[in-house]
Amino acid sequence: MEAQASLIEAADPVTAAIGIFLHILPNDLARYVLGAGGVFLLVNVLFAGRLAGRKIRPSSPKAEQMKREVVISLRTTLIFTLSGVATVLAAKAGWLATYYVIAERGWAYFAFTLAVLIVAHDAWFYWTHRLIHHPRLFRRVHRTHHKSHNPSPWTAYSFDVAEAAINAAYLPLILFLMPTSVQAIILFLLHMILRNAIGHCGYELFPSRRDGRPLFDWMTTVTHHDLHHAQAGWNYGLYFTWWDRLMGTEHPLYHEKYAQAVRKPLDGSAVAALGQQMSSARA
Repeated sequence: MEAQASLIEAADPVTAAIGIFLHILPNDLARYVLGAGGVFLLVNVLFAGRLAGRKIRPSSPKAEQMKREVVISLRTTLIFTLSGVATVLAAKAGWLATYYVIAERGWAYFAFTLAVLIVAHDAWFYWTHRLIHHPRLFRRVHRTHHKSHNPSPWTAYSFDVAEAAINAAYLPLILFLMPTSVQAIILFLLHMILRNAIGHCGYELFPSRRDGRPLFDWMTTVTHHDLHHAQAGWNYGLYFTWWDRLMGTEHPLYHEKYAQAVRKPLDGSAVAALGQQMSSARA
């Protein structure tokens, strides 16, 4: 650890970059393995029996698919680490305003920056996600992720190189605009991997109302993102449903599919809405 610290503090930027890389890589690997692996172990293995009534699809991801996802995710982790190295070097050079003591700017600012990191990331993800679904980009940038038609928690980082780079670019860009504590960055990264892994787990974990709708309907549920893997032209959001609803890209049968996943009575509203859309289109 002392040798690594001396590398990080080295005046030579190449030596410092090596030290930073050796420091960040194990943390990024641990975040993926513990985040995706922890969700898989808890949801898809230990509590799979108890959650059987909330399984979204009758089939489960194949072992070969999950092996492929892990291998590809290791490459993504490396790309994220390289982005982290560039971010730390930029902060050391004074281009980014990061700090370690929360009291320096106060807890209210800490909470504000954490909220901004999450909300802005959802917007970044939605619009870049829609972009890479363009036919000219999809095969080169996003096809690997959609090879997991029936996703697993390990799918969370299963990206093509270009998609991994797009996702990695978000954090240094937002930090360039907003002074942020290291603790807020860490919490944001933990939230990112957990929501991502949960969104791919195949079991509807989000609570529902009596009418079969999500209790927190402004948040994306597991069903919401599972529908995107099943029918790729819908549901581009990551954490929230705001952008999909504003831009008309939420699956018209989303609430029906969610109600089926939580085994609640269907209220028929989504089917009615779909019929109205079809009638309007014919008119």
